[in-house]
Amino acid sequence: MRRALTRIKARRRTPADNASMSEASPDAIPTRDDIARLVDVFYDRIQTDPILGPVFNPAVHDWPAHKATLVQFWASVALGSREYRGNPMAAHRPHPILDEHFGHWLALWRQTAHEVMDDAQAEQMYAYAQRIARSLRFGLGLDGGRRALPMHPAA
Repeated sequence: MRRALTRIKARRRTPADNASMSEASPDAIPTRDDIARLVDVFYDRIQTDPILGPVFNPAVHDWPAHKATLVQFWASVALGSREYRGNPMAAHRPHPILDEHFGHWLALWRQTAHEVMDDAQAEQMYAYAQRIARSLRFGLGLDGGRRALPMHPAA
């Protein structure tokens, strides 16, 4: 048992692992400032979005604090910073999230990423978002047999 735990601990991902997992080129890795800008612009749009605003706005009581948490989350995903300590599945479970929301969320994320980052960084962040969306859909029981994510044009 102790050896198994040692092996598990030894296999924790590093930033280099994150990059190799997604085969990101060095040019595609955003900076923390890039991530903060993306989160800020994206979640400003979420608040006024006719589809996603009604899901997010009742759940988020302090947008600046929530954005700071999301920067930590995305920096952990994209940069391997390990600063996010939350549980995204538990955070999303109590909310009225429908499968249709994911395609719209992804389209808006991709559009915003391309507006605030260069193309390589935007596509890398979009790839991470797709992975996160698939995981959340599965965990929330919305994956429909792991069918492809529908993508709707961003509003």
